[in-house]
Amino acid sequence: MRNRLIILGICAVFSCKAQQIYSLRPVETSLPERSYQKDTNNELPEYEGTWKGTWDNKTVFVTFKKLIYQYNPYRKFYSDYLIGKFKVIDGNGSILFDNTNISDEKAKIKGVNFRRWGDKYALAYVDPDLCGTSGTIAIKFADLSRTKLNWNLYFGSNMITSDCQYYNTDIPDSLPEEITLTKQ
Repeated sequence: MRNRLIILGICAVFSCKAQQIYSLRPVETSLPERSYQKDTNNELPEYEGTWKGTWDNKTVFVTFKKLIYQYNPYRKFYSDYLIGKFKVIDGNGSILFDNTNISDEKAKIKGVNFRRWGDKYALAYVDPDLCGTSGTIAIKFADLSRTKLNWNLYFGSNMITSDCQYYNTDIPDSLPEEITLTKQ
């Protein structure tokens, strides 16, 4: 009986594999399935909070939040990343866009990774409420005190079909393409 327990214990030890942990830097092009891309340098919390900026007589508030150990079924690994929710107000104080109360799982801005060169953090933007408008956002601190953030949004090729509410008009600008945001 004792020998069986020892053999079972040895088999259990050798059959268990420790999860491989990778840092957000350097950027890995492909990670093994079920591995974990962790914010080992604790960089993402510096982006957390609400950031404010103005463009075209509008004010945007973007709130970033760090999520940890999130499984990505497409990439098949876990990772830490930022999500972003935003609110846009026009010059008269009217709310143009506000998704600050949606669940984290439905956030329209989701972090991807740090860029291979430089200190830019990349995020994906997909807005089903605006006919699937999508793009990539790159953010980078603009000052040493990390209270200003440069933001660049690069829109993807957004195809508008006849079922889109904006089919015969322009899709409204929900987010600025280029702006400096200030931490609130």
